[in-house]
Amino acid sequence: QVQLVESGGGLVQAGGSLRLSCTASGSVDSISIMAWFRQAPGKQRELVATITKEFRTNYPDSMKGRFSISRDSAKNVLYLQMNNLKPEDTAVYYCNAGFSIDGTYSTKWGQGTQVTVSS
Repeated sequence: QVQLVESGGGLVQAGGSLRLSCTASGSVDSISIMAWFRQAPGKQRELVATITKEFRTNYPDSMKGRFSISRDSAKNVLYLQMNNLKPEDTAVYYCNAGFSIDGTYSTKWGQGTQVTVSS
């Protein structure tokens, strides 16, 4: 199994930056893809960015430009650099990992970290 723990959330003023971290443990070598999602109050969870084991990244069009996903495979840490934050970026940010063990593909969510952007 895989365990994920996010950190780095907090309160920031509009225009500021934050870097979120997600530390993976357990069967980390089985992870093929990792992602950041976010969920604002009253809204559905939405994809922010993905990164594969080969370090290929992908962003929905709405997330391009201010968000950057990266991964330190040596430390098993996933990052999300967020710049020029806006109040509408306020949400709980979740780390997600896709992994295969014994031929079975599964996904795991972290507990989430709150990001609040004040105007």
